[in-house]
Amino acid sequence: MDSDAQIEISLNPSLRDIPQADWDACAHALGPRPRDPFTTHRFLLALEESSSVGPGTGWQPLYLTVHQDGQIIGCAPLYGKSHSQGEYIFDFNWADAFTRAGGQYYPKFQIAVPFTPATGPRFLAREGFETVAMPALVQGAIQVAAEQGVSSLHVTFCTEDEAIAGAAMGLLRRTTQQFHWENHGFETFADFLTTLTARKRKNIRRERTEAQNFGGTIRRLTGDQIKAEHWDAFWQFYQDTGRRKWGTPYLTREFFDIAQETLRDDMILILAERDGVPIAGALNFIGEQALFGRYWGCVEDHRCLHFELCYYQAIEAAIELGLPRVEAGAQGEHKLARGYLPTTCHSLHWLADEGFSRAVEQYLVSEHRAIGEEIEILTGYGPFKSDKREEQD
Repeated sequence: MDSDAQIEISLNPSLRDIPQADWDACAHALGPRPRDPFTTHRFLLALEESSSVGPGTGWQPLYLTVHQDGQIIGCAPLYGKSHSQGEYIFDFNWADAFTRAGGQYYPKFQIAVPFTPATGPRFLAREGFETVAMPALVQGAIQVAAEQGVSSLHVTFCTEDEAIAGAAMGLLRRTTQQFHWENHGFETFADFLTTLTARKRKNIRRERTEAQNFGGTIRRLTGDQIKAEHWDAFWQFYQDTGRRKWGTPYLTREFFDIAQETLRDDMILILAERDGVPIAGALNFIGEQALFGRYWGCVEDHRCLHFELCYYQAIEAAIELGLPRVEAGAQGEHKLARGYLPTTCHSLHWLADEGFSRAVEQYLVSEHRAIGEEIEILTGYGPFKSDKREEQD
């Protein structure tokens, strides 16, 4: 690698303009399991080609690429945003404060995977070019943001290493939290239960029994096991959940058709069926180091079925696949009692207005302290045995 070679930055309005092999080489997605399923070319292209992002969605693709000697050495999923929906690291208060002060918060730039609160690399670099690609992507994104006159640039659910490096480059660093389950070498779900207090073990067993007595069967499907009719059913579940949570579902029906063609090996679809008819389901994505819970929905309400499909089945699947953790999505302190502990998430921010940037920086110091205290308190309420209290059934 020639460190003196000229670096060029490009904006690309469509992922079709970027060769899949180049993008996936930067995303470390060329092996049997992608490092991060959501930054693969196939996942991001499915969002674009299904019109889940693009005109009218408030997510306008502007994929950023870094070129050296004619080769793409880095890239980032950059979007122009006209709102703050589908991000899960919330800046609504920032937008309100800036607007009340006479500013215009939208449009803004976002480096993120749309609608996906899952931690992963956001500054994607071809192996051997990491030290060149990330600074170029950061500087390029800020330069483009300044040239286009947007209020801000946000990098959400980046890795901790990226957060540290970005802060060293002058970006504002923010911490939030999620709930993750950690696999400590468990061979079975029963092994996991032995690490919990007796009361929590009994509660989980009771919930699983109640859920599995709904009058049907539960299946985990992946790859070619997932059929078009399963997506027909899941689309109904997803629409119901989307209407209740967001008002309008983020993904279009076509996304699931494309998923059937290009993403089925990256997913586990968990279905509860009665007489062969799905009545509830949860969709998970498979990464190299984690199982990511993404969507849930149902057409019938049954006690504890949500916990079974979203949390306990995900834990069993992760154990079977030998994955180190399950990331169960945004928010949800109810996950704590089910073995999911609070975990820090990271984001980076650049604000064009210097005064506003200083105000946000002061706010982030206080927020960081509060998040740290909350994680410490919640962890103390976790379901696991303490060193001094080894309970028996």
